[in-house]
Amino acid sequence: MLEILSDVFTGNPLIVAFAIIGVTMYLSYVLSDRLTGGKIHGSAVAIILGLALAYIGGMLTGGEKGLSDISVFAGIGLMGGGMLRDFAIVATAFGASFSEIKKAGINGIVALFVGVILSFVVGVGIALAFGYTDAISLTTIGAGTATYIVGPVTGAAIGASSEVITISIAAGLVKSILIMIGTPFIAKYIGLNNPRSAMVYGGLMGSTSGVAAGLAATDPKLVPYGAVTATFFTGLGVLLAPSILFLITKTIFG
Repeated sequence: MLEILSDVFTGNPLIVAFAIIGVTMYLSYVLSDRLTGGKIHGSAVAIILGLALAYIGGMLTGGEKGLSDISVFAGIGLMGGGMLRDFAIVATAFGASFSEIKKAGINGIVALFVGVILSFVVGVGIALAFGYTDAISLTTIGAGTATYIVGPVTGAAIGASSEVITISIAAGLVKSILIMIGTPFIAKYIGLNNPRSAMVYGGLMGSTSGVAAGLAATDPKLVPYGAVTATFFTGLGVLLAPSILFLITKTIFG
């Protein structure tokens, strides 16, 4: 019986991957509701569970691709790979409307640029603190601090090593989790209770998943407004990081 199941799982890796992600998301939302009363969003719990599973997979196999190094879970490597990542970027961009972002006015536009540049500068500072001094590594990690999508896209464009790209993704994930967890706690102190402030907040924070999950735990009605500017944040980061920001970093650090 176990051999039959193993053959089925190995022969349908992508279907198995979707099933595992579905079960993980279900458990994450159950844990979120029962243990935190929804204060820590299910998406944040899911990311933590995913990282734990990746660690376990790496420990069991001694491999480099986490859970996907186990043959029956190989589909997770495809599902989490560059192809579906790039598809997600395109799909997210098509879901945003420029007419919607104009509703935030000049404040929303300024928030986007300030958010991208500030995140990048913080990321470069962290990279310097950990001993990275070359422009390619600094730019990639700085871009990852913007979002975990901007990091790998930038790294691939400017020729960063796989190690640095992985660090950039990790930086973006940490930021996303912090936004998910922290948004409900700071919302009342920053006036995050209306569509305009949600759009500015999304532009400053940038992580679409983090902002959407954080706002869902704060007030579900604010999610579309925060998510739309966060979506443009990712697009703006992909445009600026491998071009203007990379050139500036290269000029400063050589």
